[in-house]
Amino acid sequence: MNYLAHIYLSGDNDLVTVGNFIADGIKGKNYKNYPRDIQIGILLHRNIDTYTDAHKTVRSSTKRLHENYGHYSGVIVDILYDHFLAKNWSTYSSVPLAKYVDTFYDSLEDNYGALPSRIQKMMPYMISDNWLLSYASIAGISKVLDGMNRRTKNRSGMDKAVHELELFYKEFESEFSSFFDELIAFSSEKLKELNETVL
Repeated sequence: MNYLAHIYLSGDNDLVTVGNFIADGIKGKNYKNYPRDIQIGILLHRNIDTYTDAHKTVRSSTKRLHENYGHYSGVIVDILYDHFLAKNWSTYSSVPLAKYVDTFYDSLEDNYGALPSRIQKMMPYMISDNWLLSYASIAGISKVLDGMNRRTKNRSGMDKAVHELELFYKEFESEFSSFFDELIAFSSEKLKELNETVL
């Protein structure tokens, strides 16, 4: 899953949310260098990724992209699923998306010192361009995919994946909706478990 889903699945604890958000930049046992709640967020993120990568519904989505995008298909699906979460946000939260993401940006600024340097450098762009809110539109997703393609020095062709999004929109949305309900249940249970086991 991509940024918005990981943030949403963290629950109401700001530090767990920060940990989940920064987790990709924390390797191996380095998570133990952080406060307990951030550790829980990092471990939750890893569990969400493992569950997502192995899920048959997600694999159906990635298979649709594999011929054109190879091993980048999973990254693309993560981004497309964030689009459907943002687009259908009111199904999952009573807090409007614009207010929700503003609260998250405030939390990032409050916890700036805990962020890895890569995230500290990225954060001003994320906030000024309001990445999380932009996911709700196809134009916003197109911009994200274009940026991801540039990061791969144009090797991935991810900028072209908007074509498949538009072509198979109903299929991707249906797969997201089916999968995300299961992921919410999994994440809730995993969060309870981590709260009981992380010292």
